[in-house]
Amino acid sequence: MTDAELAAAIREAAYLEGDFTLRSGRRSRYYLDKYRFETRPELLAEIARRLATHVDDAIDRIAGAELGAVPLATAVALQTGRPFVIVRNRRKDYGTARAIEGELRPGDRVLLVEDIATSGGQALEAVGTLRDAGAVVARVVVVLDRLEGARQRLEAAGVSYHALLTVRDLGIG
Repeated sequence: MTDAELAAAIREAAYLEGDFTLRSGRRSRYYLDKYRFETRPELLAEIARRLATHVDDAIDRIAGAELGAVPLATAVALQTGRPFVIVRNRRKDYGTARAIEGELRPGDRVLLVEDIATSGGQALEAVGTLRDAGAVVARVVVVLDRLEGARQRLEAAGVSYHALLTVRDLGIG
């Protein structure tokens, strides 16, 4: 599948028009519903294949923030054989009370995968949680960048950033 074919397939599956409030608090005339592409095996497999190209010998673990990036992290782990962790949005207040599920050791080099980045807030929170646990976030790779500041904020936080696609690739904006 070419970049253009993947972009068209994601747009067809996930693009909605209307009046939406994004996680960042911003309002938007369109919404990209990540679950509409993450739950389609043919799209998830292609996305995972592309994300997996960012896993090299320096990466010990894959990480994905709940809930949207969990299918991505799972799929990349299956592609690469690397274990993955789930970064909770907030520490659970029962059981083990962990902020990160799965095994993460201090010094582990992590690839954080993310679905859609707008301001980068979700990814920055996950980076902070991983760093607090002693991990080194080697890079963040997102499926789709809305081009609203995520790259700049993550790079300012000292994180290498890559987007598989941007909204321009989808013909939006």
